[in-house]
Amino acid sequence: MALDLDEGYVAPGLAQGGVETSLPIFNVERVQLQFNIASDFVAGQVANNVLILALATGRILRIDLESPSDIDDVDLPKKTTEVGLIRRMFLDPSASHLIISTTLGENFYLHSQSKTPRALSRLKGVSIESIAWNPSQPTASTREILVGAVDGNIYETYIEPASEFYRREERYSAQVWKIPDGAVTGLWTETVEGRADMRRVIVASHSRLCHWIGKTGGRGREGSASIYADLFSKEAPITHDAPGASATAPSSFSVSPETADSRAGSERSFAWLYSQGVLTGKLLTSPTTSNLGSKVFNEAKLHPRAIFPETISARGGRKLIQDPISSVVLSQWHVLALAEGRIVAVNRLDGSVVYDQVVLETGQSALGLVADQTKNTYWLFTNQEIFEVVANDEERDVWKVMLKNQDYDAALKYAKDATQKDSVATASGDYLSSKGQYLEAASIWGKSSKAFEEVCLSLIDNGQEDALRKYLTTKLGSYKKSSYMQRVMIATWLMQIYMAKLNALDDMVATKAELIENTDAGGAKRELEKTRAEFQEFVNKHKSDLDAKTTYEVISSHDREEELLFFANTITDYDFVLSYWVQRGQWTEALSVLNKQSNPETFYRYSNVLMSHVATGLVEILVRRNNIDAQKMIPALLTYNENANVPLPQNQAVRYLNYVVTNDFSVPASVHNTLISIMASHPSNSETALLGYLETQPTPPLYDADFALRLCIQHNRVQSCVHIYSTMGQYQQAVELALQHDDVDLAAIVADRLEGNDQTRKRLWLLIAEKKIKEASSIKDAISFLKQCDLLKIEDLIPFFPDFVVIDDFKEEICEALEEYSRHIDNLKQEMDISQHTAEQIKAEIAALDHRYAIVESGERCWICTLPVLSRQFFVFPCQHAFHSDCLGKRVLENSGSSKRKRIKDLQTEVNQGLSIGPQRMKLVAELDGLVAEQCVLCGDLGIKQIDEPFIHAGDDVEAWAI
Repeated sequence: MALDLDEGYVAPGLAQGGVETSLPIFNVERVQLQFNIASDFVAGQVANNVLILALATGRILRIDLESPSDIDDVDLPKKTTEVGLIRRMFLDPSASHLIISTTLGENFYLHSQSKTPRALSRLKGVSIESIAWNPSQPTASTREILVGAVDGNIYETYIEPASEFYRREERYSAQVWKIPDGAVTGLWTETVEGRADMRRVIVASHSRLCHWIGKTGGRGREGSASIYADLFSKEAPITHDAPGASATAPSSFSVSPETADSRAGSERSFAWLYSQGVLTGKLLTSPTTSNLGSKVFNEAKLHPRAIFPETISARGGRKLIQDPISSVVLSQWHVLALAEGRIVAVNRLDGSVVYDQVVLETGQSALGLVADQTKNTYWLFTNQEIFEVVANDEERDVWKVMLKNQDYDAALKYAKDATQKDSVATASGDYLSSKGQYLEAASIWGKSSKAFEEVCLSLIDNGQEDALRKYLTTKLGSYKKSSYMQRVMIATWLMQIYMAKLNALDDMVATKAELIENTDAGGAKRELEKTRAEFQEFVNKHKSDLDAKTTYEVISSHDREEELLFFANTITDYDFVLSYWVQRGQWTEALSVLNKQSNPETFYRYSNVLMSHVATGLVEILVRRNNIDAQKMIPALLTYNENANVPLPQNQAVRYLNYVVTNDFSVPASVHNTLISIMASHPSNSETALLGYLETQPTPPLYDADFALRLCIQHNRVQSCVHIYSTMGQYQQAVELALQHDDVDLAAIVADRLEGNDQTRKRLWLLIAEKKIKEASSIKDAISFLKQCDLLKIEDLIPFFPDFVVIDDFKEEICEALEEYSRHIDNLKQEMDISQHTAEQIKAEIAALDHRYAIVESGERCWICTLPVLSRQFFVFPCQHAFHSDCLGKRVLENSGSSKRKRIKDLQTEVNQGLSIGPQRMKLVAELDGLVAEQCVLCGDLGIKQIDEPFIHAGDDVEAWAI
């Protein structure tokens, strides 16, 4: 057995001329049954995509619409002759609980996980007409539910599936209220949001609608006692009566399906069907007092039965059927009614009929129209067929109705495309402007396509400057980035408006006059701050839409200094801000702006004036920047130095240059030269700073030595000059300069720097000795000083002594010198004896060479070719390596230099060709042997040079080396 939902069904009369003109909001589709039934349907219910069908035989079919081929077949526990036919079924929204009521007052409960309905003994004899399921939609049990009966009684019960045979399904069942005028045709209950102990209950009959809201009881164990009894006994209902309503006409109560909005807390809608029509309204949620019912009923709207279709009488004339509507359900926006075999859809907002179609054949009766509250589907059951009422974009025209009702916010919410939203915005703006609400209208007009000129002229004519500003701001936000010109013009206009507004408010605050009625100067000040904040927000958001030059002119024309600087800072035009503060001599502000700047050109541009006025602050900023070219700062530093009359340690130019040369060794020589120039030219006599800098320089120095030397000579910086001469290697000039300025100690220091060059060092010390001897107070003092040099002898100093000096003044030194000479002569004699002995030993070893020999065994092989070495001429070395002469010669040729190789080849040619004979030839052979057998090729230098050669050469047999 199966259901086929793919086959569409178009009700008779839907298409005209065989062609469907447009897709209606609703259409009806017949569900094709793929199984045979033994009897007619007597009831049907749908919830959570689960279809429940009851047959006249007492069978109950449970079909999952997502997999319709799976059908559960359940029978009542007793025959229909004993319990009666199934008259009504009630399925909860989760499709977990099913209550079945029969014509003989028997009631059964079937859980979705059960295969056997269980009798509800506590409800025996109760003809159930309606049920209000628990708002929490539990699945394990029903929890507390309300049951409405045909006799007007309302019962509260708690049903929980029980596996024990003897245990009842109902935990309890209690009558909690009775409606005085007939059957309870509808029940609804829900929890008040945020108040778990409060419930709203609505009860419907044929002529009355009752509304309760209040606290429930049952604070003990869940399921032990009634929770609604307190509510019905303590709270009086708010009643909506319908005098003259027929007690025999169909009546029901339905609530709109669950939607995303309703789950988020939005209000749902209700519909009450009774003999006079259909009453619809919103289930308002506030206030949570007894007055809520009055508010709900007062705002409800009656759709009289006159709007539902006429039917054709047997005589062919048209008349209004007295009670044409037999069943009603609510969709999200429409009332779906079954009226004499027709499906009619009425828009509950404006009462218009959007769908009216004959569905049933003549004489065919319907069991009812039901809605799946969870899945938003709608179903019509007859005795033999099932129809689905399909909604096609149900809310497509809702925005039009809301627009017509001047509910513009809601209309804009449900407008889908840009055209619809534009229509809503235009109409909404026109309506608000007609009411004098120009600010609200401007905001909405800005999002519409209403003519720009028309809106602007309208606002200007009515003197609505604030509304014009709001409109332009909104309109600016609606343009794309590609509409550059439009954005620039509107943004510039807004800038003009803001300036005028700020000036007006400033005047208001200054004069303490009233801006508008009931607004004093304090209010104007607050308005000024608010407008300034709006201006700043506007600039931050739309700075890319403002032309800088034009904006500067606009703001300057209104003499708005604060706004001018804010705009410049916002667009990061620090040059403008810096120039502004510099021109006004505000150096602290200028440095503050400069500290935010990273463009080096700005520093170069303003360095001159800032060094002249705030040198310390500027240098503080400069040392924190690593992208400043110090060479480009030199003009400003020199200008500062000319005017700065401060001690050298406080000189900011020196401070900055010292920092640069210490931390960056790549700076050009001009930077170093500038530092030397400033320190050398300073009026202070101290050379400590300059000399300290020079001594830290590497070798060679990073400055221009010639330039530095000229400066130091020009400004009489002797110590610095001496140091520079020394770094240039001109030690004699350095010593002469030091001696020229009578600084013998400095000259001695310079002379001692020449370590390793005793000749020059001695010459320099002789210059020092001459100066020292001439100026010394005594010969002893001079000689004592000159003892610092270990190269000077007394005989070197004698020529510098005056003629009147007697030998007694340096007798000790002469004696020491003579003793030193004597020791030196003895050392030379000893060295001569050792040398003579060594020469005799060498002669003896040379004579012994003629008697040296080596033993070659008969099986000895050449270490190069591995053939027997005795087979031809060979060489043997003291290391016992033996080689054939030709093998050795070839190896020597391969590894010798080009000159030696050429000489060996030439000798071989001369010997082999016999160009020389006799002693000459022997001499050539001896030379050739000497070159070839100079050293063993394995132990000598040639062997060492071959250490990085591979064992396997190109062309060798690799397999021979395999392991």
